[in-house]
Amino acid sequence: MLDKLIHWLESNTQPCFYKENFGIECPGCGSQRALIELLKGNLLESLKLYPALIPTIFLLVYLILYIIFKFKNGHEVLIVSFIIVFCITVISYIIKMTALNEIIICDF
Repeated sequence: MLDKLIHWLESNTQPCFYKENFGIECPGCGSQRALIELLKGNLLESLKLYPALIPTIFLLVYLILYIIFKFKNGHEVLIVSFIIVFCITVISYIIKMTALNEIIICDF
């Protein structure tokens, strides 16, 4: 069943709007491929593609559980988790764009 899900995800990945229209990657680029790699069991490849995926999954699962069970101080965990996901996303995007610019400059 997991193989069918992976195959479906691989054949139905959506192109990035920003990359198609503006020629640059957005901060979320790589998340679909990272999810597929994670489902295949390739944790390191998933982290390379989109480092914020696992913290984002934690955040979403915790949010759903918090909505259902109303954990005491759960909102504080959500705030900290959101800040962590945001920071990982921004830092990895800056690194990705810096590395991409170095590659482009070296090609000229």
